[in-house]
Amino acid sequence: MKTTFFLLSLFFSIICSAQKEFQPVGSEIIETVDGDLDGDKIPEKVIIYNTKDTTDMGNIREIQILKKTNGKWSILEKSRKAILESNHGGMMGDPYQSMAINKGILEITQAGGSSWKWGYTDKYRFQDGHFELIGHSLSYGRPGDYWADIDYNLSTGQLVYSKEVEGKDNPDNGKSEKETVIKKDWKINLQNRNSEERTFKFPKTKAEFHL
Repeated sequence: MKTTFFLLSLFFSIICSAQKEFQPVGSEIIETVDGDLDGDKIPEKVIIYNTKDTTDMGNIREIQILKKTNGKWSILEKSRKAILESNHGGMMGDPYQSMAINKGILEITQAGGSSWKWGYTDKYRFQDGHFELIGHSLSYGRPGDYWADIDYNLSTGQLVYSKEVEGKDNPDNGKSEKETVIKKDWKINLQNRNSEERTFKFPKTKAEFHL
C-alpha cells in the first residue's frame, strides 16, 4: 500500500513539474488533457492557460502541447491565437467550453453571444510538423428566428452551409436554404488561427462565412 502511494505521488509530482517548467508566469491552468497526437503511441499533454496578459477582449489564453521523449518533456507546439480571450464570449461570459483528444485529433470548443448565440469546434491534426486545422463546425442563430450551421472539412475542401428558419413571419430571417461548395485555399494551424479574419461568400445563397 505504501509502495503504491509512493509511486502515485511520484507520478503526479512529475506531471506537476512538467507543467510548471513551461507555465507562463502568473498564469492559471484552465484545463489539461492527455492523448497520443503524433501517432507514436506515447500520450502528449495539452494544457490551456489563462495568462495575466490582456487585450481589450480580456485575458489572453495560451495553449501548449507537451511531448515526452526519453523521460523529458518539451514543447511540441504552443500558441496564443487558437483560444479566444476571456471576454470574447460577450454576455455569455468566458467563451472557452471544452477540449478533447479523439483518435489522434485535438478538438477545441468555444461559444458565446447573448440572445443571438454562436458556438464552434475546431479540429487539429499533427501533420507536416504542425497542428493544422482540418475541421471546423459552426452553429449560430437565435431561438424563434433561425439557426445556421457550417461544416468545413479543410482536408477535402468541402464547405457545407445550411439555414433553418423558425420565425417565418419575420421577413428579416430570410428563408431556409442549403449550399455546398469546395474551397481548398485556406491553410490554418494553431499558430495563425484567429490572426486574421478570413471571409467567404457562398455564390448562390450569398451567405457569409467568417473563420
